[in-house]
Amino acid sequence: MADADRRRRSARAGRGVAWTAVSQPGAGGLGAPALGAPVHEHLGFPGCRKIPLLRDRLEDYEGRIEYWEARTETAWVVAEPVGGVHEGTSRRLPHLVERIAMVRGAPIASFGSVDLLVRDAEGKPDRMMQADETVYLHPERAVTPEGSLVIGEHDQPDVVLEVDHTTDVRPGKLRLYEAWGFPELWVVVPPAGATRRKPAGVTIHRMLGGRYQSVPASVALPGWTAAEIHAGLTEPVTAQTYDVLARVGRALGAREGTGPDDDPMLRALGKQTLVRGLAEGHSRGLAEGHSRGLAEGRAEGLAEGRAQALAAAVRSILEARGLSFADEVSAAVVDVPRNAVVAAAVTCTDAEDFRRRLDARRG
Repeated sequence: MADADRRRRSARAGRGVAWTAVSQPGAGGLGAPALGAPVHEHLGFPGCRKIPLLRDRLEDYEGRIEYWEARTETAWVVAEPVGGVHEGTSRRLPHLVERIAMVRGAPIASFGSVDLLVRDAEGKPDRMMQADETVYLHPERAVTPEGSLVIGEHDQPDVVLEVDHTTDVRPGKLRLYEAWGFPELWVVVPPAGATRRKPAGVTIHRMLGGRYQSVPASVALPGWTAAEIHAGLTEPVTAQTYDVLARVGRALGAREGTGPDDDPMLRALGKQTLVRGLAEGHSRGLAEGHSRGLAEGRAEGLAEGRAQALAAAVRSILEARGLSFADEVSAAVVDVPRNAVVAAAVTCTDAEDFRRRLDARRG
């Protein structure tokens, strides 16, 4: 058994962990009457089959459990083997949010597939459901799980992803997510899992007034539309994909006062690129400046050498960021302070934005 699976099974049984009972009336668990959770009989799990599973065997079960309840000691497991479409779709999300985090300038954590656990008054497992992917926007200040996410004990993720390939979350898991108060749920139907009653796409369910409502774009990751999320999760990554991720990262950063300069990786990359660019540009610029200085004067040649050194550094930064207008740099940086030029290269979105930032600082 893999280490992650072993930790998950151990967390299901609660070994070595002091769990809080959350199924008492008013305590906030799914068993609490105040929560108004769906009753067992009214939940459905299309694409799953029921198997008997005793509570003391829950830890040892190695298959994928969509839902389990102690009342009947029954588990609903995915009828068809979980394959590449399901896993490939869900595991794409951590890579996308990592790029968003770099532009935002603050980490975002993805915890993968996590067991969501409700415990009874004695601390024993009462209900369990498995999420496909979980995302925390502020992991440094959230109470996050090491094994199972215990409802009422751990902080809920900002976004949960469910992939409906051979399943349908609407009659069961969706209702439980709503009852447990998860703030934002994305349900993606990949093209390979689409049917007439379940078309391909992403539905964003946002908790509003205690109930889920379908919204056109994410609130947690501002401005990321359902169509853009579906493209990012199910289609080849393109330059347009990265443009969308950068836009979302900038929106998060603007909301929280952070940016690319706050990301350690980009900051290190920017410094290394700047040093290489300055060294290369300084060498070339001084050589050309000296040659021209013989005819036009040493002062003018050195000034041009410094300008070319700066232009070479900026071109390196833009190329490292994947921007394709590096050839336009030399003319654009004239009469602009060096610090302003470097800042524009690090934060601009395209050539027009780069020129606009420079024009605002031109002397």
